[in-house]
Amino acid sequence: MINNSNENTLMDDANSPDLNQKLMGYISQDFIKVADQLKEASYQIRKRGFSEYPIFAVTNNEIDLGVLLINSSELTNNYVYKASYMQEFVDRKLIGEESVPLFTENYKNADEFCCLFALIGEFSGFVFVPYPED
Repeated sequence: MINNSNENTLMDDANSPDLNQKLMGYISQDFIKVADQLKEASYQIRKRGFSEYPIFAVTNNEIDLGVLLINSSELTNNYVYKASYMQEFVDRKLIGEESVPLFTENYKNADEFCCLFALIGEFSGFVFVPYPED
């Protein structure tokens, strides 16, 4: 989890043990259902040169961020997944310009991990979830 992803962000708390374990369980259960689609979308975002830092917003609320990728209940999932990337977060000032080096330094390998920006209930933050192994 990365709290308040702006210029005051400290990104060393990504996936910290303080993250609500119940919430992480919900995200993980839902993620399993959509992981293949997110992994392919991540690959396409990188391959087509949009960004080396894909981010998928996962939410149960309406948000004006990214492009709808998977609607809730589309794959028996509970959350909506929207495809985005780091530059959109910078443009919308969700990641401060001065935080970009910190973000890129802490961004995990996109072939192995999915970068989720979770907006669920009162929680908002980045979560890196490993893709299931084939």
